[in-house]
Amino acid sequence: MTATTLRVAILAFDDVEALDLAGPYEVFTTASRMAQRAAPDAPPLFEVACVARSLAPVRMRAGLSVLPGHSFAEAPPADVLIVPGGVVDDAMQCTATLQWIASASRDARITASVCTGAFLLAASGVLRNERITTHWEDIADLRTRFPSLNVQEGLRWIDQGSIVTSAGITAGIDMSLHLVARLADEALALRTARQMDFAWTRPD
Repeated sequence: MTATTLRVAILAFDDVEALDLAGPYEVFTTASRMAQRAAPDAPPLFEVACVARSLAPVRMRAGLSVLPGHSFAEAPPADVLIVPGGVVDDAMQCTATLQWIASASRDARITASVCTGAFLLAASGVLRNERITTHWEDIADLRTRFPSLNVQEGLRWIDQGSIVTSAGITAGIDMSLHLVARLADEALALRTARQMDFAWTRPD
């Protein structure tokens, strides 16, 4: 298990899917809490923050609002970048958002997307020839818009090392637990899933 605190940055934008953002947030913050129960004197395992274009409230797809912890201009480098999905049309047209994703991804050990967040990774140039996935309903559209991508279907998540993508909504929780196992250990991921009362779906 790592002895240093890892920064997890989760992108927030208007019309983000609430659980795409909140699911990974809950996984990483719960994992950090479970790790500190086991080793109270150790530094926090994860430091998790939402990052947006500004510090103004972000309106999620269903109307819930979230206050970002950092703006693009002052966000510290992240070890893990999570790009959630939702209605991404406006975000895909936002130069500042795409530039920040590209820059943050270059600094990160792992860049991950949930659901239609894969469209933002593609539009920002982060995705190239990795095997990737997205929500089942958006597979055809992703292939049409970005024909050079190797888009797979029927998988909860795909881990390509520095790039990890997941299918829709709750698949982001499965993927985030997988990342906890990668960055810490599987035992912590299992404790985290149990604490969340979540049935972690893993590949056979």
